Amino acid sequence: MILPVYTYGQPILRERAAPVTEDSPVLQRLIDDMIETMHGASGVGLAANQVGHPVRLFVADLSPYEDELLEEFGEVPEWGRGPVAFINPEVVEADEESAVEIEEGCLSIPDVREYVVRPDRLRVRYLDRRFQPHEIPALGMLARVFQHELDHLDGVLFVDHLSALKRRLLQRRLREMAAGKVEADYLLYPPH
Repeated sequence: MILPVYTYGQPILRERAAPVTEDSPVLQRLIDDMIETMHGASGVGLAANQVGHPVRLFVADLSPYEDELLEEFGEVPEWGRGPVAFINPEVVEADEESAVEIEEGCLSIPDVREYVVRPDRLRVRYLDRRFQPHEIPALGMLARVFQHELDHLDGVLFVDHLSALKRRLLQRRLREMAAGKVEADYLLYPPH
């Protein structure tokens, strides 16, 4: 089922999500619905609080970046072959010297894209949807998506990483979005 995506200004986007403590049919259904929602909105990643569930879970699908993954890893890792759930994700180590500036967007902030500086090399830990633990290197696009979605779970949005000047230039647009004046070609919450 496609879920509505919460937009800028909704309080849940500023809350720190709670850890996932157990597997359940409800959790598995949420993962499936989040994947369907992400694909329906042409997204690469989606955090649970973006669809109204303040738990430490995000989904990502990096399969469109297969060429980049081949270049970075020499093969396409299992997590790069289709949608993956990241439960209780955390960054174990970040190589700050690898930081690069890349344009980002967000399903919760439609039609806004800005450049954000983030480390390009991480070591991350998470549980997959079968609750199996993983600790892997996250390079390039996975590093970018992992940090963006992990920020969501901590109540941080990509616009928070912008300079004061850039935030000021976006202020009017963000105020309008918070007031419900926003459109997208996917389902939004609150309904517009």
